[in-house]
Amino acid sequence: MRPFLTLLLLLFATVAADSDLLQDLCVADLSAGVKVNGYACKNAATVTPNDFYFAALANPYPVNNTLGVAVTPGNVEKVPGFNTLGVSVSRVDYAPGGVNPPHSHPRASEVIFVLEGELEVGFITTTNALMTKHIQKGEVFVFPKGLLHYQKNIGKVHAAVISAFNSQLPGTQSVAASLFSATPAVPEDVLAKAFHIATPEVEKIKSRFAPK
Repeated sequence: MRPFLTLLLLLFATVAADSDLLQDLCVADLSAGVKVNGYACKNAATVTPNDFYFAALANPYPVNNTLGVAVTPGNVEKVPGFNTLGVSVSRVDYAPGGVNPPHSHPRASEVIFVLEGELEVGFITTTNALMTKHIQKGEVFVFPKGLLHYQKNIGKVHAAVISAFNSQLPGTQSVAASLFSATPAVPEDVLAKAFHIATPEVEKIKSRFAPK
């Protein structure tokens, strides 16, 4: 897996969505109060190898929610050394039947590499064409930047993928959560018209996204 993941990161670095760096490295100073399209650089004298290291993707993350999916992000906020490099990685674990619901990454394309299990994956183009595929261990699928996409574990056992992004902080916007739990709230009449449903149904859906 490691050589393949390294290749993914190198490929994404050559077409990074983020701005090019102007020095060898710019390890993020996460404590800095000012951000200008990214993080300020740490004093080079305080940079250590640990700024470029992340071990949290090595093991499965417990899946204990109704969606049956757990995401372990490895972005610049977890790996300060990613700052200005235009790359990040995540791990996604799926319980049997688990779904990573429709969402988008506004600042990055995404490549997933299946560690184990079998998934149905797909994305929707701006012409509403669904591109879907069944993928399994050792296989790869790409989600273009900004397009809605999803994954579902179609197997009877745990599944997991490694995701690589061409942005240090790709961002994630979930369709349902964004629309039904925004603050301030999206007007209910707007949602009712958009989804061709009655206002009481909007209220019912919103209640399911309310903090427990």
